[in-house]
Amino acid sequence: MWGVGCRVWGLWTMVDLSTIVGLVTTFLRLGAVHVVVSDLGRSVEFYERAIGLRLHRREDGRAGMGGGAEDVLVLVEQAGAMPAGRHAGLYHFALLHPSRLELARAAMRLAGTRTPIEGASDHGISDAIYLPDPDGNGIELAADRPKEEWPDLSDPATYAGGPKPLDLYGLLEEASTAGPAQYVDPELTVGHVHLHVGDIPRALGFYRDVLGFDVMTEFPGAAFVAADGYHHHVGLNVWRGQGVPPAPADRVGLRHWTLVLPDADLEALRARASHAGIPLEDTTNGLLLRDPWDIAVLVSST
Repeated sequence: MWGVGCRVWGLWTMVDLSTIVGLVTTFLRLGAVHVVVSDLGRSVEFYERAIGLRLHRREDGRAGMGGGAEDVLVLVEQAGAMPAGRHAGLYHFALLHPSRLELARAAMRLAGTRTPIEGASDHGISDAIYLPDPDGNGIELAADRPKEEWPDLSDPATYAGGPKPLDLYGLLEEASTAGPAQYVDPELTVGHVHLHVGDIPRALGFYRDVLGFDVMTEFPGAAFVAADGYHHHVGLNVWRGQGVPPAPADRVGLRHWTLVLPDADLEALRARASHAGIPLEDTTNGLLLRDPWDIAVLVSST
């Protein structure tokens, strides 16, 4: 199944749901990110050569890609789609490598294919390389640090000075001893999605109070939410401006991201969304709902 491509429109008001249904207590993982591109052939070549994803299948204007088993990325072609502008939507999605060595091999692939990057950071919680795809969709290639090394996520002062630069030369040196790899490790997963929104409190009304994530870090202009004590499964920011509108339908960017939950948590989420007056759509692949900026999440069960 390819997933969901329909739109659900509606206005709704957030309410305090903490006394209605308990929040998610058991979180499993993120599933595939579905991204709109303007030229499928060009994008498939980029993600194969530069990122090291395998092409799982390609048909009907879509391509499923990943490490050889389950999709982590589904590319959806929309011919003539325009670049993103000043609106809500995708900032980046993170492809989480299972080790620093695999991130080093990712850096070696980028160097070998002369793929430009936009930055590389040591966040204390993870090491990350940032780059755009051919349509400007943001990508983060990441590897987590051991949890015992993480700083205090609840203290915004921890991040006041921003991330440190990542030592790319040192990272490449790690890969040189093990050798390059054409493709990503099969254990590659989607680590998080980071989104542009128009208002942080309103966004938390959806991502915390309806989806059920915990707020791990919050500071002016951004918040990071997660489950199971992770550093973040969803990042939220207003860096494109307070009050930005939803993305127009003719733009590249995020079509939807996927949240995989146990059955009991899925039903609890359904109840919270219903109480909040959020439109829901049952699909063959799961439950589709949208945040205040029409950013879609497909919630499926294990």
